[in-house]
Amino acid sequence: MLSKVVHFEIPVDDPARAIEFYEDVFGWKIERWGDLDYWLVTTGEDDEPGINGAILPRDMYPKVRNAISVDSYDEAVGNIESSGGKMLTDKMNVPGIGDTAAFKDSEGNVFLIIAPEKKD
Repeated sequence: MLSKVVHFEIPVDDPARAIEFYEDVFGWKIERWGDLDYWLVTTGEDDEPGINGAILPRDMYPKVRNAISVDSYDEAVGNIESSGGKMLTDKMNVPGIGDTAAFKDSEGNVFLIIAPEKKD
């Protein structure tokens, strides 16, 4: 099974300035997500190729991260760890999204996995 990159996170020093930049330069639609310092980025129409992402304060995490969709959270964690990766954060459930956590790969790059909630 192949797992796709489904989300990105861009850390910024000044969210308002970064939002203005990305809206002006690329025409992205950017909206705050709830009461969090986290802004969801829509990069295009759903029927176009590409992914959406988020902007967050750099102090939450200082580097760009990609989120990769997995079918099974537990299976993915086992595969990551048995292949030399390391879990960096505890598992967190994001209501309406699924289970997620951050990991480091064998080369020191940080990424997220997301096991989407199962739809009934």
